[in-house]
Amino acid sequence: MSDIQRLKDIACQIRRDILRMVTMAKSGHPGGSLSSTDVVTALYFSKMKHDPKNWDRSGKGFDMFFLSCGHESPLLYSALARSGYFPVSELATFRKIGSRLQGHPATDTNLPGVFEASGSLGQGLSVAVGAALGKKISKDPNKVYCLVGDGESQEGQIWEAAQFASHHKIDNLIAFTDWNGQQIDGTTEEVIGPDHLDQRWKAFGWNVVIAEDGNSMEDIFSAIKLAEELQAVEPKPVMIMLKTVMGKGVDFMEGTCKWHGKAPKPEECEAALKQIPETLGDF
Repeated sequence: MSDIQRLKDIACQIRRDILRMVTMAKSGHPGGSLSSTDVVTALYFSKMKHDPKNWDRSGKGFDMFFLSCGHESPLLYSALARSGYFPVSELATFRKIGSRLQGHPATDTNLPGVFEASGSLGQGLSVAVGAALGKKISKDPNKVYCLVGDGESQEGQIWEAAQFASHHKIDNLIAFTDWNGQQIDGTTEEVIGPDHLDQRWKAFGWNVVIAEDGNSMEDIFSAIKLAEELQAVEPKPVMIMLKTVMGKGVDFMEGTCKWHGKAPKPEECEAALKQIPETLGDF
């Protein structure tokens, strides 16, 4: 089996986990979690240097990942569990009282793999920039990765972090935008007008790479490779714009904001699961 096929199989299982978690909890955010599944799979199961058995919140000596769009917590929890941070069976506790798997990732639950509480949109990139600067100061050669949403990018704090990162030449940071064009109230264009996000990041002093198919493992790895090449010659942070599909993998969820924060009913979940192969075994 090729590594790309292995990653595609893992992504299938993570998508199944997401659907089952939000259905069992009767709440959650499946749409963006499904559109971002492929890049998070690529990072946790191939690209990042990390060690679930020796994790600590300092991140010293390892790559770090920050989920700025914290409502996509089912995706993060599945990736963490499937890569060995905690038992896969714990996914069944998602959003239940007393669970470590809260609706947004939290640090007070002592869940391995969570570096920051990311509930308020816009804050995660700032923390990622700080972590990357800390690595530079301490001469830790590892990378920091951060995932933000395109709806989230309407938050002013995103652009404060962007300006700080470019000014301080944070060239050990690679961020990703889940550029699916949808947010809770409609399309991003309906909510705030044409986004021109790629041009905006360039204007803020970042190098920008566009992955035309942000749900393609091949395109994701090509974009990361180009980002690394750019950072090797120019000390800048890089934003990878992933052209993704909201609700990717489930035909009745794709391309609509309807499933941004809505859990499927059991029968809808069953219909969705029929479209996604079970590859690693359901929890």
